[in-house]
Amino acid sequence: MNNNILSDRIINATESATLAMTRMSRELKAKGIEIITLSIGEPDFNTPDPIKESAKKAIDENITHYPPVAGYKELRQAIAHKFKRDNQLDFDMEQVVVSNGAKQSLANIFLSILNPGDEVIVPAPYWVSYIEMIKIAGGVPVVIDTYIKDNFTLHPQQLEAAISPRTKAFLINSPGNPTGKVFSKEELDTLAAVLEKHPDILVISDEIYEYLNFDGVHHSIASCKGMKERTVVVNGVSKGYAMTGWRIGYMAGPKFIADACIKLQGQYTSGASGISQMAALSAVENDPSDSEYLTFMKRSFKERRDLMIEKIRKDLPEMKTNIPEGAFYLFPDVTAYFGKTDGKRTINTANDLVMYLLHEAHVALVTGEAFGSPDNIRISYATSPELLIRAIEQMKPALEKLR
Repeated sequence: MNNNILSDRIINATESATLAMTRMSRELKAKGIEIITLSIGEPDFNTPDPIKESAKKAIDENITHYPPVAGYKELRQAIAHKFKRDNQLDFDMEQVVVSNGAKQSLANIFLSILNPGDEVIVPAPYWVSYIEMIKIAGGVPVVIDTYIKDNFTLHPQQLEAAISPRTKAFLINSPGNPTGKVFSKEELDTLAAVLEKHPDILVISDEIYEYLNFDGVHHSIASCKGMKERTVVVNGVSKGYAMTGWRIGYMAGPKFIADACIKLQGQYTSGASGISQMAALSAVENDPSDSEYLTFMKRSFKERRDLMIEKIRKDLPEMKTNIPEGAFYLFPDVTAYFGKTDGKRTINTANDLVMYLLHEAHVALVTGEAFGSPDNIRISYATSPELLIRAIEQMKPALEKLR
């Protein structure tokens, strides 16, 4: 049997660029080559001990049977309370669905709303999986470009111009991956004013980096005038509580969307791990305004951001970077290196540059092409300051060879 049996859907899908780079890094490490990995979007902190204790307690109490498809009642109630406490959004428990990570929450939504040819507006740079998820669900991504020189701002005129009779949804991510862009209340209001004229467009707001906002208060587009009733908010515990491996995400939105996602999830994964849900309950119940852990982690990431910007501007001045307001990424413009060569390899694209740095500097990064921005690369600073400094020190002589 050959691969002709595979569906067009999976043949045409693209492997996640971040996971692909992680795979290549592991292959090089297996050969004895030490790689500094700045490619993966994962906090280097461990899950807080009280959360781990909640999981141990769940095992001891035999919370090891099939969980409800939509999630345990107490967790869904706690998530609804979290939205009220942190975002001033009123959702009923019945509007909340717990899934195997925020990634599954997004996939559930796309598969629940999209018919072939339906359009979803996505600002670029975008998280690598958005486009593939939309296409797998039969939809058509409509990409709006934003730029580093404008701090990756999406202007209302751009949104208006992208809307067509086929537009089914608009996707927004704040704080953003890969840019660290945080939309202000004023920016969100201007986008909401455009959407108000198009009441049939669903808004999908990915807020997974909510607690990693360095310079201000997090605002959800669902809190803007007329938006809550037509917005699905996606979040989870992976980034804010260093719980990537626990695989708990959630969404809250119109009940008919929640019901559709429950129906879909019931057919292909059922509920998320009950043990992980009890750990997530401990996280969600934690008030972020009174959390030493969140305060420490956010302060650490901000210090690393500042360190990286200082080092890049001093040692790698041809990389042009802005100052991201959240998440834990830099997304510099690297076009100054295009057309240069070390005598053996010529850098024509961002992908050429990250592969060059992987093999020449032993630093793993991700090409901006995967995020819809071919002039950039993504650098994750979710690792120790010592490794970040070493990474720049190893990149500097490699880049200086390019003439």
